[in-house]
Amino acid sequence: MARTTTLPANVARVSPLPVVPLLYRLLRDPLRRVLERLFDFRVEGLEHLPSAGPVLVAANHHNYLDGVVLAAAATRPIAFLVMPRVWRATPLHPMLHRHIGSIPLNLSRPDVGALRRAIGALGDGHAVGIFPEGPFSVRGRLEAGLPGVGLLALRSGAPVVPVGIRGTYAALVGRRGYVPRRHPLAVRFGAPRRFARADGRAARLATTQRIMDDIAALLC
Repeated sequence: MARTTTLPANVARVSPLPVVPLLYRLLRDPLRRVLERLFDFRVEGLEHLPSAGPVLVAANHHNYLDGVVLAAAATRPIAFLVMPRVWRATPLHPMLHRHIGSIPLNLSRPDVGALRRAIGALGDGHAVGIFPEGPFSVRGRLEAGLPGVGLLALRSGAPVVPVGIRGTYAALVGRRGYVPRRHPLAVRFGAPRRFARADGRAARLATTQRIMDDIAALLC
């Protein structure tokens, strides 16, 4: 089983801050103000997100709002691993994702290229965001995690910050046109955890389960 330790927020390897994408600079603050005004948006535990250096941000996933609220909550840009249907949701989405640094991920097969790009981004000191459940949860509860998150944590050596996102399922369930109803939204960051480097399926599965347990604890 993979050995783990929880870390203070300032322990991550410090690298120069990457350039903040233009769209992040233009959209983040106005978006957060809208969320706070219309959705009683709350953020907890932000001190756990390192301000610099590589970090893997792992969160639960209900719908597209999860990426929106997580990006609005974070104090630094996050390069999200994004499924094809999200990457190509509209004709404008591919351009948007390229400009904000998203990493396309194909879930129909092991996507070695996407994992290499994510590990490379972590090696360059970026924050990489992943939703370990893969496709959206359609039942409003935390699903089992896919082992890709464990592989990234073990291969990169980057600290993993778990995140619990609340309210996004209720805001969109049963809605048409992807327009959310007004419902409280919250993002809660947990303490970083670093995993000792290890190989093999058992290590990946154990690491993935530990990360999912950390996310589950934030949703209680």
